Amino acid sequence: MLKKMRFSPFLCTIRGWLSLLCLLAFAVAGSRAQSPAITLIPEVVVAGSPELIRVSASGAAAIDGVWLERKLEFFRGRNGSGWFALAGVDVDAPVGPSVLKITIHQAKGGARDLSRAIRIHPAHYPTTSLTVAPQFVQPGPEALKQIANDQLLTQKAYASSALKPLWTGNFRVPVDSPQSERFGTRRIFNGTLASNHKGLDFRAPSGTPVRAGNSGVVVLAQPLYYAGNTVIIDHGLGIFTLYMHLSKISVREGQHVVRGQRLGLSGATGRVTGPHLHWAVRWQGAYLDPAKLLRLDLSAAR
Repeated sequence: MLKKMRFSPFLCTIRGWLSLLCLLAFAVAGSRAQSPAITLIPEVVVAGSPELIRVSASGAAAIDGVWLERKLEFFRGRNGSGWFALAGVDVDAPVGPSVLKITIHQAKGGARDLSRAIRIHPAHYPTTSLTVAPQFVQPGPEALKQIANDQLLTQKAYASSALKPLWTGNFRVPVDSPQSERFGTRRIFNGTLASNHKGLDFRAPSGTPVRAGNSGVVVLAQPLYYAGNTVIIDHGLGIFTLYMHLSKISVREGQHVVRGQRLGLSGATGRVTGPHLHWAVRWQGAYLDPAKLLRLDLSAAR
């Protein structure tokens, strides 16, 4: 009994310190949980990569952002799971350091800067050679007029985008066919003309149903010189998907479509070497890798 009484004050002191340390740990954890945090998915950023940017900021009324001279459009996630922006890095963007500027505007007033440095890594895209009809490498006067008119049409289609996300959940493949040429490939046409392949090709025989990758509004549905019969969908906040070389268009401009809805049939119109679907993703003028967009889990965002 005497021994037990002799060590009781020491034990109480130990217990007191342990309790205090636990309280401090909980306080630090709570402070960290409330501190704003930025997450990029995927974490390693490469040229041509789409990025899901998530900001955890309790008490935020709005969030502004700019990256690579493009405005980020943030929206609240599903069930209040933070703030999100779907963005990306153009396939032709220079590699190296960049600055992601994010400002949080608090509901109670005031703002907080969360800017951080983001390194853009090279993607190492391959090179391939193709042979196409001569008029698609050296177009004549009439073709040049059509090309100029096509540029006006596409500029009009991209001029405005819905002020809220029109897409819901993950994007899906637009056609049930194998991929034939990857995004970013440097292509040489007839030995003279070089360009980056700014989309993903699917080996779809003519007449294969082509479906919307996600919900949105059709902003262009007509033939173009290089792209052939083309459908462009606005998914909101600067995100567009393009469906090219169709043999038939089944939707009209201004029409709202849902994910998986038929847009038309695959074909071989425009500058092609054979029947296929060219599917492209564009954000604020930047062309992104559709294959990587398909791998993004967007369920928490919308």
